Amino acid sequence: MEKNYSDLAETAIESIEKIAGTHPGYRRAHAKGSYYEAVFIPNGQAIPYTTAAHLQQESVKAIVRFSDSSPNPKMIDGLSPVKGMSVQFHLPNEEVTYLVGVTVPVFLTKTPEAFVEIIRLASQKPGPRDLVKMFIKYPESRAAFRIIQHTKPFLSYSTSRYYPIHAFYFVNGQGERQAVKYEWVPDETFSLGAKKEAAIHAVDYLEKELNEQLPVGFTLYITLGEEGDAVEDSTASWPKERTTFAIGRLEISGRIQHPNDQVMFDPTVVPAGIECPDDPVLHARRDLYAASFKRRIKGL
Repeated sequence: MEKNYSDLAETAIESIEKIAGTHPGYRRAHAKGSYYEAVFIPNGQAIPYTTAAHLQQESVKAIVRFSDSSPNPKMIDGLSPVKGMSVQFHLPNEEVTYLVGVTVPVFLTKTPEAFVEIIRLASQKPGPRDLVKMFIKYPESRAAFRIIQHTKPFLSYSTSRYYPIHAFYFVNGQGERQAVKYEWVPDETFSLGAKKEAAIHAVDYLEKELNEQLPVGFTLYITLGEEGDAVEDSTASWPKERTTFAIGRLEISGRIQHPNDQVMFDPTVVPAGIECPDDPVLHARRDLYAASFKRRIKGL
């Protein structure tokens, strides 16, 4: 039986608002973003592992949203260290599924309760001793903080890698399950133009730079988990020697307007052929996003 995190979601949102303020009509995280139309072209390499409709051999339409991680929609691009790339796949049977990626490969905590505690601590403007106590209590958080701390200045949405963080299970036609992790790899990994633009226009250069680069593309890779690899812990990385290969390509063609930003990129909405593991952070995101969505559409 799935756990309900709705009360925890409200606490998390209230803590986020204490830190970043209330911005009516916007997401409580990744508030600043832009939408693009795209096509996903699978290459058939995932067929032995999953029956998921968008990972077979037929291309499907998609919508992509690039975003800053900040809850502040007016955040300067250069000051938000983590960026997002969320994809909505339009399946042949008129259903949808999502991949929600960020530029950091692991999450801060193993549980949503720990995440909310860290957010609440941050809203109280903690001192160095408080942070030390937090890392002692939640040592798994060090990996994500270390990655963010050493992140280089963000140059371009189109030249960055994005990680959906969580593991998922692929299920094939024989009912066999295979744990996988995803990664989006860009066609271009460095943009001199973006670096120059970032130095001159530090506020909203990312959307402008991306629009000038269109069309752009990403390749979707999966890594196959093996026995002993953490599937239910979003703070854990898998060994580098695991098998990794491409399963499709995303071609992003143009900027689109999306009235009222009413897409809820819920990573737990998966089609037949894909299953969610018992990762508590993954399942809590459903209720967190729903609480944020409810406030957003009401203009709160």
